[in-house]
Amino acid sequence: MSRKTKFCNFVVLSAFALAPLYAAVPVAAAWEPSRPVEFIIPAGTGGGADIMARTVQGIVAKHNLMKQPMVVINKSGGAGGEGFLDVKNSKGNPHKIIITLSNLFTTPLATGIPFNWKDLTPVAMLALDEFVLWVNAEKPYKNVKEFVDAAKKANGTFKMAGTGSKQEDQIITVAIEKSTGAKFIYIPQRGGGAVAVQLVGNHADSTVNNPNEALSHWRGGKLRPLCVFDEKKLVYTDKLAGDMSWSSIPTCKSQGLDMAYLMLRGIFMTPGATKDQIDYYVGLFQKVRETPEWKKLMSDGAFNQTFMTGKEYTDWVAREEKRHEELMKEAGFLAKK
Repeated sequence: MSRKTKFCNFVVLSAFALAPLYAAVPVAAAWEPSRPVEFIIPAGTGGGADIMARTVQGIVAKHNLMKQPMVVINKSGGAGGEGFLDVKNSKGNPHKIIITLSNLFTTPLATGIPFNWKDLTPVAMLALDEFVLWVNAEKPYKNVKEFVDAAKKANGTFKMAGTGSKQEDQIITVAIEKSTGAKFIYIPQRGGGAVAVQLVGNHADSTVNNPNEALSHWRGGKLRPLCVFDEKKLVYTDKLAGDMSWSSIPTCKSQGLDMAYLMLRGIFMTPGATKDQIDYYVGLFQKVRETPEWKKLMSDGAFNQTFMTGKEYTDWVAREEKRHEELMKEAGFLAKK
């Protein structure tokens, strides 16, 4: 046998001998949580963000979508500033995520706290939440015109309950005032659940709650929707309250109240998150969105089911920040510098 042949045989035999050793070396696994994940809600219990986060928690547990548990924590202090600062100050901790609403923009603009959405890591837009003008079902007004006439007649004593101060509910309230000439006494509450209870108990004359925050009371015949603050009617046709569905509610614009407002329901991580960590949560929420429980939440709450990630999501958030700054400047809600 030639020297060359002997060398080739040695290489081949060596490769076969080493193959089991290389096969035994595990490929680096994609990142996943190694301890419980804190799911921060920068709002009170019973509101839209709380309902969505706890629904996600239940879906993840029921369908075994994570090996580690997801723990929901409400941090509503300072109009949600408590929650945002907690996540901001947890740099490099991938076991903490936060669900956001419009206070992602309104809280720093109104209070001047040292926080901006750019301090966090964008993950995904889960949906956009609608706003509905609600009144107590015992009240005589059945449409926006009758409601506005009653508010004007009340001469500044009409009460509008809403979540937080200088937040989205009050921004919409000020816009209604500017559009109609009616004046309201704005009554801030800690969350959308408390807002709905105030209206059911006739402690307020109206609210601009999200659909799922008032759904149970509408089904129970306690509340009446007058209009939805969107450019077009809601698409959901399932009967929820007698013969009415979400699609039965006219737009506010069609009733002479020419304004629209939708709110972000999105996910952010702490600063310094890696691509693997971001991808894990994007994948997790994509799985969540495929479950029947999520689809029911979307239908019951009349959500706009837009989903965004990456640059598309980041660009959308940047545009919304500018829009909210304009809205709050017009309402006189910007913090003094």
